[in-house]
Amino acid sequence: MSTTDMNTAAIVDEEELRYARAEKREKIAKWLLPVVVIALAVFLWDRMVVWNDIPHYILPGPGLVLETLIQDWGMLSDALIVTLKITLAALAVAVVGGVGLAILFTQSRYFEMSFYPFAVILQVTPVVSIAPLIFIYVDSRIAGLLLCAWIVAFFPILSNTTLGLNSTDHNLRDLYKIYGATRWQRLRYLQLPTALPYFLGGLRIAGGLSLIGAVVAEYVAGTGGIGSGLAFRILEAGYRLNIPRMFAALLLIAATGVVIFTAASLLSHALLHKWHESAIKRES
Repeated sequence: MSTTDMNTAAIVDEEELRYARAEKREKIAKWLLPVVVIALAVFLWDRMVVWNDIPHYILPGPGLVLETLIQDWGMLSDALIVTLKITLAALAVAVVGGVGLAILFTQSRYFEMSFYPFAVILQVTPVVSIAPLIFIYVDSRIAGLLLCAWIVAFFPILSNTTLGLNSTDHNLRDLYKIYGATRWQRLRYLQLPTALPYFLGGLRIAGGLSLIGAVVAEYVAGTGGIGSGLAFRILEAGYRLNIPRMFAALLLIAATGVVIFTAASLLSHALLHKWHESAIKRES
């Protein structure tokens, strides 16, 4: 091997080593930086309470919130299960209804022109203004909560899936027609795979919105007793000036939202990382 070849090989090895180190630092920073920032925020929160001697009924410290979460875990966990059931049920119905309606929209242009405006109206109308009417006309409180959460979560699934189904390459559509593919075959083998990344993007959005819809509906319903969700526990704690319990319930709501978003992101990665450009990892 000549000297030039050896120098070139050394440069290549150095570049690969530099890239490997950068990739390792990025992997560590991806997890370390959020943890450090959150820890710093909690520390500043605690110091603010201590330095300014703020009463716990105005702003509790993080230690008191954690202590309250542990002490009231029996009550809060039951409320969390109620809110979570409504959220997941609304999300499931939104997925089934949104995907089904999106398929109908792509199969019939006249059907889309007729019913898409109603979906837009549901999306742009605040659920807090619709919820009182829903609880007047719907006898079941759980059904009313589910309907409110569904209204919020439905549109992102519908709009994203419709966009994905309509984004199919026209050349591929023409090729399917040339080879005599049926409408069902074009939908199954061409349009649905194309729409999958769009649907998963809508799912990540709808997961958080279904939780928001469930919480807002619980605020409007305001019904206590057995079967009360986290939103009612926040209202109840506010009436009692039990601010640490309010923060503990808010912490559970935020954690639930993070878990739902993470689960949707993991599902998206699992379904797309082998073939779609948005999830394939490329060397920089």
